Amino acid sequence: MSLKKLLDLSGRKAIVTGGSRGLGLQIAEALGEMGADLLISARKTAELDEALAHLAGLGVKAQALAVDLGKPEAVPGFADEAIARLGQVDILVNNAGATWGAPAEDHPLDAWMKLVNLNLTAVFLLSQRIGKSSMIPRGYGRILNVASIAGLAGNPPGTMKTLAYNTTKGGLVNFTRTLAGEWGVHGITVNALAPGFFPSKMAQGVIEEFGEKLTANVPLQRIGGDEDLKGAALLFCSDAGRHITGQILAVDGGASAVI
Repeated sequence: MSLKKLLDLSGRKAIVTGGSRGLGLQIAEALGEMGADLLISARKTAELDEALAHLAGLGVKAQALAVDLGKPEAVPGFADEAIARLGQVDILVNNAGATWGAPAEDHPLDAWMKLVNLNLTAVFLLSQRIGKSSMIPRGYGRILNVASIAGLAGNPPGTMKTLAYNTTKGGLVNFTRTLAGEWGVHGITVNALAPGFFPSKMAQGVIEEFGEKLTANVPLQRIGGDEDLKGAALLFCSDAGRHITGQILAVDGGASAVI
C-alpha cells in the first residue's frame, strides 16, 4: 500500500474534543485535510461556530456539539449523539482539558476535582462509551489522547505551580498505556501526544509570565506552532500508525530530552 493511502482518512469518522481552538483545532484541521468526517466539541457554541467557519474555509467537512465534558453525567449522552450523527466513530481524539495554578499547600479542592473530572475522568468515560459502542464491535479504532510534558515530570523550581494539572496528565499517560494493552486485541490503537508549550488560551498566562525562560533549555529554542502537532496526530490516527500503540510522543522541541 502506498504511503499516501496509509495516511488517507477518507471515509473515517472522527471526534475531536476541545476542537474549537488551540491544539484541538489544529488536530481537527489535519484530520479533516486528509479526508476525515469530523465532529468537534467544546463548551461554548459561539467558539464552535467560529471553528466550523474556519474549517469550512479550509474545505474541511465538520459538525459540532456543545458539551461540558467536565460533568461526568454529560458524557454518555454526548457519545451517543456523536455516534448517531457520524454513524460510527473510527477516531477519537481526547483533547479537552483545563489547567490551574496554585501552590500545592493552598490548592483548592474544587479546582483539583475540576481537573480530575475533565482531564482524566471524561477521557475514561468517553473512551469507554465510544470503544464499547462503536470500535470494539467493528474491530477497529484509533484513540489519541492529548497529554503534556507536564505529565512526564515535575516543574523546575521557580516556575509553574500546577500540581493537579501535572497529576492528571501523568494519569493520562498511564491510562494510554494500560488501555492500549487491553484493547489491542480489538484492533484499537491507543496513543498520546505530550505537547510542550504552544500558544494557546490555556497556556497564554504561563507564556506571558515566564517568556524566554520557557525556551532557554529547549534544543530547538522555540515554543510550538500552528502546524507542529499535525504530522504526529496524523500518524497515530491513520493506518500509517497501525503497528504503534501504547506510546507517548513528546512534541516539545526536545525539552523533555534534556531534563
